[in-house]
Amino acid sequence: MRDPLAKKVVDIKPSGIRKFFDIVSEMKDAISLGVGEPDFDTPWHIRDEGIYALEQGRTFYTSNAGLKELRTEISAYMERSQGIYYDPLKQVLVTVGGSEGIDMALRAMCDPGDEVLIPQPSYVSYEPCAVLAGAVPVIIDLKAENEFRLTAREIEEAVTEKTKVLILPFPNNPTGSIMEKADLEAVAEVVLKHDLYIISDEIYGELTYNGKHVSIASIPGMAERTILINGFSKAYAMTGWRLGYACGPEKIITQMTKIHQFAIMCAPTTSQYAAVEALRNGDADIAAMRESYNRRRRFLLNAFKEMGIECFEPFGAFYVFPCIKEFGMTSDEFANRLLMEEKVAAVPGTAFGDSGEGFLRISYAYSLERLEEAMKRLSRFVEKLRAEKKA
Repeated sequence: MRDPLAKKVVDIKPSGIRKFFDIVSEMKDAISLGVGEPDFDTPWHIRDEGIYALEQGRTFYTSNAGLKELRTEISAYMERSQGIYYDPLKQVLVTVGGSEGIDMALRAMCDPGDEVLIPQPSYVSYEPCAVLAGAVPVIIDLKAENEFRLTAREIEEAVTEKTKVLILPFPNNPTGSIMEKADLEAVAEVVLKHDLYIISDEIYGELTYNGKHVSIASIPGMAERTILINGFSKAYAMTGWRLGYACGPEKIITQMTKIHQFAIMCAPTTSQYAAVEALRNGDADIAAMRESYNRRRRFLLNAFKEMGIECFEPFGAFYVFPCIKEFGMTSDEFANRLLMEEKVAAVPGTAFGDSGEGFLRISYAYSLERLEEAMKRLSRFVEKLRAEKKA
């Protein structure tokens, strides 16, 4: 019997995030700090709109690209938040989460052999999606000394004649790093110089703690070269609603919609009606959740300082990325021992690329009470490791 499986799929490694949490689910009194999911319930007024849509029997397919009403609200949101206008009927596509948007953008833009620049550490889906699109991933290792920001020089060193797409994953998962306007302007110069396109994953854009998030699509000359990916999961605590969107040049969005049409049909109808309410009346909810995350962020940074663990200050998303190199263990070894000995689950930095070695991703999308207990356990673990090192 011939092998029924596609080699390119078999060769893709499973996500390095989940294996620890299969263990955690069976471990009594374990604390998980690894899943990137808000601990808030979806705000009631948003849930209520979803319930109302069901009560009204709004359970049919929408258009492939999404409800016109929702696309109009997305367009209005982008204009007021970033000063970018997208035609809601031609340049906006509603997707099943941001991840589907990334997948479709790569498939719509890449021919076999095209190179895709992927800064790492970063979200686990970029590299597999590039492979599935037939493209060649080219990894750019982000550096702690640059606060894990992407520099123009790093792009220049990675570009070849085959380079077509640059993925821009900021605010960043797992590091919490951001790109400021000056950083993006330098990137834009290189993109224009080499005639590249950008997929900008801005799912954490609303969770920025040092000023306002700036999209590279707002930099002159970039809107026509950028597919902007965003969604409702993080900012509105709507992970299970599975709703995102892509904005960009009509030529690319049209082809993405075609892929979406054949693979998905349309995003969940109930979720789309709820999202209209989120965009219209959810700004106060975002502000309240962002302030709560910021308090937790400051608590963790202070806790690491007291432990003597090096951790640069992240200004985006809801993750910290402390350095554990002093203990002479791999990230995987450290995470395994922390889980088994103190019942605290965190994600090894290598789950997000080889350049994550020597780091640990800890999510602060959890209550302060849980974080406080986790830091007590981590502090005890660190003291034990330092004692072992001296012995």
